[in-house]
Formats: sequence, structure tokens, C-alpha cells
Amino acid sequence: MSTSFEKSYPNITSWVTSQGRIELGQDEYSSTLVRALDAGGMVWEGSTYYATLDQAFDALETALAEWSEKNY
Repeated sequence: MSTSFEKSYPNITSWVTSQGRIELGQDEYSSTLVRALDAGGMVWEGSTYYATLDQAFDALETALAEWSEKNY
């Protein structure tokens, strides 16, 4: 039985539906694999490497939960 993305990652879901956006992948501007941004710019940058995308999303989920606690 699979779990929906929304249930697995409620903070990411809330972020992208009401507060900002996320970026995945490395490019010439950032070596981090995952980032969270809002209208003001970069809110959080992850590590340059994760063994799996699940680990990257878990890190983002935790970071956005902590950010929300501090900012709301």
C-alpha cells in the first residue's frame, strides 16, 4: 500500500501550494541537490549529495517544519 506524497511530506506540500517553491537538481548556480525558495529568495539549501531522493525530501520536510515553527 503506497502513501500519498501529501501524507508523507505535509510541510513540503504546504510550502509549494501556499508559500513558495522547491528546486531539485544541481546547476551552474547551486551545487545543492534540493532548495526551498519564497518570494524573498533562498530559505533553505540542502546538501550536495543524498543517497536517495527520499533522503533529500526527508531533509527538506524537516527543514520546512523547523522554518515554519520559527516564522509562524
